[in-house]
Amino acid sequence: MQDQSAAPGVNIGRRAIGAGCPTYVIAEAGVNHNGSAEQALRLVDAAVAAGVDAVKFQVFRADELTTQTAKVAAYQKSTGARSQREMLRRLELSDAAFERIAAHCRQCSIEFLATPFSVADLERLLFFGVRAVKIASTDLNNAPLLRAAADSGLPLLCSTGAARAAEIRGAVRRLRGRGAGSRLVLLHCISSYPTPLEAANLRVIAALRNEFGVPVGFSDHTVQPQTGAWAVIAGACVLEKHFTLDREARGPDHAMSLNPAELAEYVAQVRRAEAALGTGTIGMLPIEAEVRAVARKSVVTARALRAGTVLTPDMLTIKRPAGGIEPDQLDALIGRTVTTNIGRDELLTWDVIQ
Repeated sequence: MQDQSAAPGVNIGRRAIGAGCPTYVIAEAGVNHNGSAEQALRLVDAAVAAGVDAVKFQVFRADELTTQTAKVAAYQKSTGARSQREMLRRLELSDAAFERIAAHCRQCSIEFLATPFSVADLERLLFFGVRAVKIASTDLNNAPLLRAAADSGLPLLCSTGAARAAEIRGAVRRLRGRGAGSRLVLLHCISSYPTPLEAANLRVIAALRNEFGVPVGFSDHTVQPQTGAWAVIAGACVLEKHFTLDREARGPDHAMSLNPAELAEYVAQVRRAEAALGTGTIGMLPIEAEVRAVARKSVVTARALRAGTVLTPDMLTIKRPAGGIEPDQLDALIGRTVTTNIGRDELLTWDVIQ
């Protein structure tokens, strides 16, 4: 078993991910561009404005991803498509479009990420210059894709939605067997769109980290803007969150995505959670010094004392403020002698004790 501090770090570009690092926030544009390169570029701009670290898309060829008869999921029926292939054909982007998107991300200083759904898609992504590979929950058991992703030499972000524990263990074992263990980040994920808050199961973040000893994040499909902050408190070091320019737009993911203002608030809440977590170092903070000085107590004389008086318990009491001999030294004063006259209700200090 390994704790959070034992999990190794991973780097995407110059950005470190792991314990002690700011949470890496990925804005999941996904297919919310609705097949428009121009819309995708606007999504990049919105992600930059929200203050995220990366913006992520999905790279696929509909004919290679699904059979002709693959049915849409319940949450996808609003698209009006009769099959997954019909829906996904509308959401494809060309290689030229992705080259524009990647270039725009570089220009805006935001990390370009994308999820490949096949080895061919991964090869396209490598051509576009991605610096990390995201494996979708649906491909956690896709051995050829996992092998190719591991062999890319890039950091790997692997979601675990709808996966059995044995499948997660199998994927981690397969990736470690290809030398990718030190580059692996697992993303706890619930494959339900949207995810009810009571199903988020954020305690799994610590469970995954403890079992596998790798950084763990959260692919967040809830609609609450606070969930990312709660995941950070639960130990997530990466967050992935869907966003859109228009929640009313037609498409499979718009309704359960954040709008740009909500995404910005999502990031702000994450950063506030990080600030509230602090360093974990036990001890007094500088901002506590003023209150400590006035609210802590000292040993105080219960009556006036003459020089040469041998102290007994009835001569002393404990009162505010701090600044004198501390109360935990009271017993050490008994039997000692005062060296000068001291009035009643005065703080005792060691320079008048012999």
